[in-house]
Amino acid sequence: MPTQTTSCHRALQPLLFFFAANAAAASYTNHTVGGAAGWFFNASTNSSAADYSNWAASQTFDLGDFLVFNTNTNTNTTVVQTYNQTTYNSCSADYASDTDTFINDTGATTFGQQDTISVPLTIQGPNYFFSDAGDDGVQCEHGMRFKIVVNHGSGLPPSLNQPPPPPYTAPPTSQPPPVFEGGGGGQGESINGGWARHGGGFSTVMPVGLGLFGVWMLG
Repeated sequence: MPTQTTSCHRALQPLLFFFAANAAAASYTNHTVGGAAGWFFNASTNSSAADYSNWAASQTFDLGDFLVFNTNTNTNTTVVQTYNQTTYNSCSADYASDTDTFINDTGATTFGQQDTISVPLTIQGPNYFFSDAGDDGVQCEHGMRFKIVVNHGSGLPPSLNQPPPPPYTAPPTSQPPPVFEGGGGGQGESINGGWARHGGGFSTVMPVGLGLFGVWMLG
């Protein structure tokens, strides 16, 4: 009946609004770096394809979002992500720490191939990005870099909220067999350099399990 249907819709409206609001709050965004200009550098003019700092200032970034770098293998196959401002200012990852600086690449091996690098935002606060391509950081020095501030938003989705891997532990090394040195022993016996004297004879002494295996040699 029309009246019952309308009443049902009215009763469900607050609930639908609640789910819609929560769905919107839990959404994440893919940000295409530089917009339509992409992530490119013109080596002829020593200039970047876009003003990436201005682009970043126009965006809002949250945990769980992705930065999408549309590039090619001609000029840019890597994107450096760092949380260290000193590394960012130097335009070089050569002396950066493995704990705060990461190099992302496409893995492409064909020259001139269009490609995409996707970088998840997993750390709240300042994040820095720059190109490590070119000699002596020339691309970074001429505009291929930008800084963003990542907000908490809805937090990390389960797919990105994974514990870090356990620290590496070296496997145990095998212990060398015991070496018998010096002299000593009871009952008129002495051990010297792996040989044991027994009265008028000698025997070699070798460890076998927890016991000793002797080979007699008459002297």
